Amino acid sequence: MDPVYQKIITLLTMQGIDLESVIEYEVNEKPYALTYRFIIESYMKASDDAKLVFLSALEKSQKAGEIGMEKFFEGMGKLLLMGSLSTKL
Repeated sequence: MDPVYQKIITLLTMQGIDLESVIEYEVNEKPYALTYRFIIESYMKASDDAKLVFLSALEKSQKAGEIGMEKFFEGMGKLLLMGSLSTKL
């Protein structure tokens, strides 16, 4: 298993965040839902440098506790959605 992925999973587990928890979004009045696992796995497809940036940002958000990590994942999920939806236009 990828060590960066494993470290991310460990950080979430330590904070008591379930990987299958869903973050809900509304874009143009359409509902979307992404799990923490989906968001992580999407970013783990990136380059090794990008994975390390993701991990570093997550570690910084951890200092703010569970709320900081939740906000981090809300933002990262929003970026995924925006990128996905823009390629469909």
